Amino acid sequence: MASILIVDDEKNIRTHLTTYVHGLGHTAEAVADGPAALAALGRAEFDVVFSDVRMAGMDGLALLREIRRQRPDAVVVLMTAYATVAQAVEAMRAGAYDYLVKPFSLDHAGLLLARVLEVQTLKRENRRLRRAVDEPVLLESASPLMLRALDTARQAAGSDVTVLLTGESGTGKNVLASAIHGWSPRQRGAFVTVACTTLAEHLLESELFGHVKGAFTGAWKDKPGRLEAAEHGTVFLDEVGDLPLELQGKLLRFLEQHRFERVGGGETITVDARVLAATNRDLEADVAAGRFREDLFFRLNVITIRLPALRERPEDLPALIDHVLATLCSRHRRPALSLAPEARRALHAYRWPGNVRELVNTLERAVVLSRGDVIQGDDLPDRLLAPDAGTATPEAAAATPLSLHELERRHIEQVLADAATLEEAAARLGINVTTLWRKRKRYGIE
Repeated sequence: MASILIVDDEKNIRTHLTTYVHGLGHTAEAVADGPAALAALGRAEFDVVFSDVRMAGMDGLALLREIRRQRPDAVVVLMTAYATVAQAVEAMRAGAYDYLVKPFSLDHAGLLLARVLEVQTLKRENRRLRRAVDEPVLLESASPLMLRALDTARQAAGSDVTVLLTGESGTGKNVLASAIHGWSPRQRGAFVTVACTTLAEHLLESELFGHVKGAFTGAWKDKPGRLEAAEHGTVFLDEVGDLPLELQGKLLRFLEQHRFERVGGGETITVDARVLAATNRDLEADVAAGRFREDLFFRLNVITIRLPALRERPEDLPALIDHVLATLCSRHRRPALSLAPEARRALHAYRWPGNVRELVNTLERAVVLSRGDVIQGDDLPDRLLAPDAGTATPEAAAATPLSLHELERRHIEQVLADAATLEEAAARLGINVTTLWRKRKRYGIE
């Protein structure tokens, strides 16, 4: 059963379409104009919106754009008695799924609705499978460290305070950020991620705050930023420690006032969005070194949640391995695979410097390359089978504990030395090539 919103200023169309939708076994709500539709969308979730184009005040195209801004995943079908090729193109560009030309038969509307719902079902299933593979951190943990982090996250979710997630790369900070949004009163709003490491500085500023036409070469029209897309929702700043100093001041102002200007623009925009942030860096050290603003650090650091490294939660490893293996088999259309004893021993003995992300990459390689129904030790990367893969040398154990930065620098150097290409090294580290290039520059690694 689906939930349908019908928007039309003609009462007969609202009545007949609502009755027909009810007859198909779905629920429906009918309203007469755009503002009433937005109010309905604010109260409830709808699978499909059928909207007239020509309405007084806010027309169907304006309503469509507002729906796409507030609910990017919403499916909108436009209804019009004045269909033209230009109007159809404009509707598709604005994000409409399809359109119905009045007068249309109810059976035609029913066939279109069935197609929409079938596509939505497939998309939900694909998202579920993708989340199962890309977000394999089990939020039901047996680790005291992880349980403490999850408990703090659930408590923080009910408020609008800024949360800073820390921990090594690959520990699942993005997964926990998404969970906090899902547990929060803002769950109906958008969850918007901004990767602070993947774009050049001027492009990152435009991505975050938007720009106006002519602000820079290639800015051929006004473009809203990711902050605006997070209205009434949550914006997640991934690897905020890599945000350039020039942008840190602008972000600080947004955190304090929820206001900003687009790049090249003079109009002040106010956005109601909660901010979550994550970093694998020691921000206090960066503050001391002048690489990160102290006032921004304190503004982000209202509630800090540290996610433990995978090697710190060994009690979770067996369930995590089985979970990832099962979902990868489903993704790659392989029958259920099991692990040979020596392969499982190697997985448990390894220290996983790349954390959960490295575990996923390792098991995905094994699922793709294994020839039988059992993953053997030979199907795993050589680094897992080395005699010292899971243990530190006595000299290393007796040494003074290294800082997180030094550990990361040494690990990157080792992976770069072992990998044939930068792409291979980035894949092993669970980051993209641009991020690897920046880390090499930061640590002075040639």
